[in-house]
Amino acid sequence: MLSQRNAVTQTKVVQRTRAAEGRAGRSARAGVRANADADLGKAAARENKPLEKANLFSAKFTPFAGDASEEYSLDEVIYRSKSGGLLDVTHDMEALAIYPPEYWKALFDERVGKTTWPYGSGVWSKKEWVLPGIADEDIVSMFEGNSNLFWAERYGREYLGMSDLWVKQCGNSHTGSFKDLGMTALVSQVNRMRKMGKPLSAVGCASTGDTSAALSAYAAAAGIPSIVFLPADKISVAQLVQPIANGALVLSIDTDFDGCMRLIREVTAELPIYLANSLNSLRLEGQKTAAIEICQQFNWEVPDYVIIPGGNLGNVYAFFKGFKMCKDLGLVDRLPRMVVAQAANANPLYRAYKKGWDKFEAVKAEPTFASAIQIGDPVSIDRAIYALTETNGIVEEATEEEMMDAAAEADLTGMFNCPHTGVALAALKKLREQQVIAPSDRTVVISTAHGLKFTHSKVAYHEKRLEGLESRYANPPVVVKDDFSAVMDVLSTRLNK
Repeated sequence: MLSQRNAVTQTKVVQRTRAAEGRAGRSARAGVRANADADLGKAAARENKPLEKANLFSAKFTPFAGDASEEYSLDEVIYRSKSGGLLDVTHDMEALAIYPPEYWKALFDERVGKTTWPYGSGVWSKKEWVLPGIADEDIVSMFEGNSNLFWAERYGREYLGMSDLWVKQCGNSHTGSFKDLGMTALVSQVNRMRKMGKPLSAVGCASTGDTSAALSAYAAAAGIPSIVFLPADKISVAQLVQPIANGALVLSIDTDFDGCMRLIREVTAELPIYLANSLNSLRLEGQKTAAIEICQQFNWEVPDYVIIPGGNLGNVYAFFKGFKMCKDLGLVDRLPRMVVAQAANANPLYRAYKKGWDKFEAVKAEPTFASAIQIGDPVSIDRAIYALTETNGIVEEATEEEMMDAAAEADLTGMFNCPHTGVALAALKKLREQQVIAPSDRTVVISTAHGLKFTHSKVAYHEKRLEGLESRYANPPVVVKDDFSAVMDVLSTRLNK
């Protein structure tokens, strides 16, 4: 009996050993295949020619929600579905999946930051996932993207008790905001359509500042006339001068952004002017590459939280699309939890979130220092709610004082934040206080614009000229007489604090 038990035991040991060897063999073979796929991807990038099966890739307009059989070519001038809903750009995911994850990773990694046209761009390095059918010579690019993913080590450690906080500096771009990512895609498509003979005399947008800057720059590069509708006296001088300098026709209209949006939609329905707002989902194809880029910068890992300032809300859905595409094609294994941060003076999404999404109601947006998100009736509300529900997302808000203090506090650690980034940082502070976000959670705050676009409000903050705000972190210049003793007195006082 003992010998039988020993025999059985020995047999099981052999079986387990063989099973382990089998797993190890399969793992080794998978590793070999992954390395081979990566080598092919690198080689394809170095050859700088279309992928062997690139002719299978395609994209088209389909309704964001509605009849799945309804579809349109990207070469058509169309902004809404038959039912009046928003359109989405849909890719042939089965065709893209012909190439395995390691191939795409290696291809994107090999292209990034190079001077090879147009693949050095953070957007066009992912060309097959953006506009696969466009010819390289039709692309209008400023080598946008590839923006710094800044490790906010000191700010996270000293002010928030966090060890893994990052700020995606999307404002480190040609015109100073993330809007460049979307505009390179849209203007490139318009350039293609005009070459095809489409009767498009200009491109136009309503804007709170950043969209008009991006549109006018890319249109000027392509030699396409641009028209922008701006709400009078509601954007910074730095934002206003950009479209003026790039030769755009600037209409300063006595209304808010929502009023400008209504007018541009009416105008583009009557004249051959191509609408460039995020109502046009071509923009989101470029903007989604920021999410892909974040995964890439983390060596193809996904952060736990991504916090995005939200106004018209197209960027919320764009980031979701980028992360979702990476997951669906096997480059990552999960989605981050998305957080949208709104200014309390323009917070329709936050109000809907607090009501459990039962009902959305547009609001009259009140003035806010975060002027680019001063929007009370966001076009992409349905898309944003979908992205948030799919990622168990959160919406938070920030008052004017909270956003300006948060931006100034973070500036003390070396950043130079726009008020919109201040909204996202203020939301992060609240979620840390509520213990929703843990100290070790990898968190990415999306900085949507460069602080240099908002120097007026930042100077006013430090001079304590913002009515109703304490400006806790104000650091005004110290006026000193032309006298050595006076200078020494100031320095002694400051240095001995």
